[in-house]
This record gives sequence, structure tokens and C-alpha cells, in this order.
Amino acid sequence: MSAKEDTGKSYHLKCTGDALTTANAHTSPSDITLFAGCFCPFVQRVWVALEYLGIDYHVSSRLVQFFEDIYEVDPYKKPAELLEVSPKGLVPAIKLNNYNPPHAVNESTVILEFLEEPITPTGYWSLHFIVISKPKMKVEGAKEFIEAVEGLIVLFERAATESNSNFGLWKADGDLGLADVMAGPWLFRATNVLPYYRGFTYPDGPKFHAYLERLLNHPAFKKTCSTKQLYIDSYERYVRLLRLVSALDGRDDDILPSCYATDMPTTDQIRA
Repeated sequence: MSAKEDTGKSYHLKCTGDALTTANAHTSPSDITLFAGCFCPFVQRVWVALEYLGIDYHVSSRLVQFFEDIYEVDPYKKPAELLEVSPKGLVPAIKLNNYNPPHAVNESTVILEFLEEPITPTGYWSLHFIVISKPKMKVEGAKEFIEAVEGLIVLFERAATESNSNFGLWKADGDLGLADVMAGPWLFRATNVLPYYRGFTYPDGPKFHAYLERLLNHPAFKKTCSTKQLYIDSYERYVRLLRLVSALDGRDDDILPSCYATDMPTTDQIRA
């Protein structure tokens, strides 16, 4: 595994590349305000869904920077605006401004389920699921991550044989599905963060690599991706902490950045 030198970088406060272009296109007031962090995989889930569904929204960029600045100083302090919509002070969260008083929805999976409803004239996402009774995995090492990806592939294959739906990019002629949105941010970071810090490469497999190509180049997904350097810089602090924890625990260095250690989906729901 690769062990890059600690350069003292901190995480970015503003997205870059395609994601910045997308954010700049959503600065006008809207019925929905998205509270986000530029490198957070949970945020990217919701952002991809909003783009795919064509739901108008406003990116609260001022609050993002305010929140990130405070987090860097003291992770237990949260701005009042964010706490109004997310009691734990976590992103993503959305604020529904067309209610009086405004309503709020937080946590990525809850928001994705909420977006099934016709909250705007163009924002209806009709979902039909094969519900998989498998718990989320706590992924700490490369081996566990590969196992999670293999489990995801099994579920994709099962959905392909049990459903006539065209949803899901696992099918060459399929369209973006909920499982793609759920797992995509982690699969994407395994193409930039993990190769840089851990020398990680996906195992050979033409079908999976073709799927990954379709996913990462889907317009709704690509619009929410920043440049590679943003992710490398932003996750350095987590790699630094994990190395310290590994040294204190006497473990080897085969630990993934915290975006994987906290919640790598196997995926609980596959679009039928």
C-alpha cells in the first residue's frame, strides 16, 4: 500500500471543476435549499438525485463555508442555520422553503426516500425496490471494501434477473437507479483517494469496469464531481488520523479513509 507524506493539507471549503459549475448554477433562491459539504459522499448522494430528477434547488454555499470553518476549529460547534434543519449539525440536509414555517429533511437515505414524492411539478421519481435484508458494513480495510463491492455486484446481478425494469446502470442500456446513487460516491472515491493514499486498484472485471464507466460519466453524477486534487487534499487529514490510530493500536496501515470506515453501503435497496 502507498504511504504518501503528510503535507499538512486541510479539507477544501468550496467545490471545484464540474461541481463548482453546477453549484454556481444554483445560487438563486429556490423552494429547496441544500446544505452541503464539497467532499462529503453522503452529500453527493443527494446532489446526484436532485440533478437527475431535475428538481430546482439552491446551494447554501455561504453556510457551507461557515460550517466548515467552525468544524475545523471545533467539530462540536454548529451554526444555528444548520441546526435548524439538522439537529445533529450534519450534512446533507434540505430546507423546504415553500412551507410556513419551512420544513426540513436530513440524512442522505431519508432525503432520497423523500425525493420520491412529487415535491415539485418535475420532481417525481417513481421507485420500485427489491429490499435486501443485509446490514450496512463497517469497512476499515481494502479487503473489506473489495468484499463490499463484490456483494454489491451480486445484488446488481440479482436485480437484473428478477426485474424487467430499465433502472440501474448495471444494465448496459439502463438508466440511473437508486443503488447507483447510494453506492456511487464511494465507488468514485476509490478511483482517486484510494489509489493515491493506498495504492488501491479495482480487481479486473470487464463488466464491473464498464458499469463504473457508465456511472462516473452519467451527466447527473459527473455534474457533482470536483477535481481529483480536492479529494486528495480533503482526505489527507483523515488518513493522518487513521495512521495515528493504527500506530497506537499496533495495527498495520491497511485502513481506508473515514468516508469508508463510517458507512460503505452494500446496498440495502436495489431498484427493480
